[in-house]
Amino acid sequence: MSSSPRPGRADADGYREPPPSLAARVRLVGGALLTGVGVGVVGVGVGTLLADLPTAADAGFLLGTVAFGFGLLGWAGSALAGPGLEAMQSHLDTAGGWTEADSRRAMARIGGFGAGVMLAAMLVGTALGYT
Repeated sequence: MSSSPRPGRADADGYREPPPSLAARVRLVGGALLTGVGVGVVGVGVGTLLADLPTAADAGFLLGTVAFGFGLLGWAGSALAGPGLEAMQSHLDTAGGWTEADSRRAMARIGGFGAGVMLAAMLVGTALGYT
């Protein structure tokens, strides 16, 4: 009996879904990061029109860190509690459709978005002269 790393979750028939490729992972997080950069640029720009630049850049960075932290904490929670929740659904015979992989994917997307907002707030603030 050798213990090989599990590439994916096994279903009732023993079929294991292969893990997503690196390109798919980069596309998932990179797309969310670019969306976050766009939202961050617009947010800091609008915030600068409504208030001053330091307040807008700080608020944008703060909101980005909240999203990034939520995504990171949610991803870790999904990885930790996911198998137990899937086993509970199977045991109770409920068809919730929740899976650990889907939850981790969603949390990675939220974290990438938050990182993009933080990056945009930092870059726009620096470009407009906030030191």
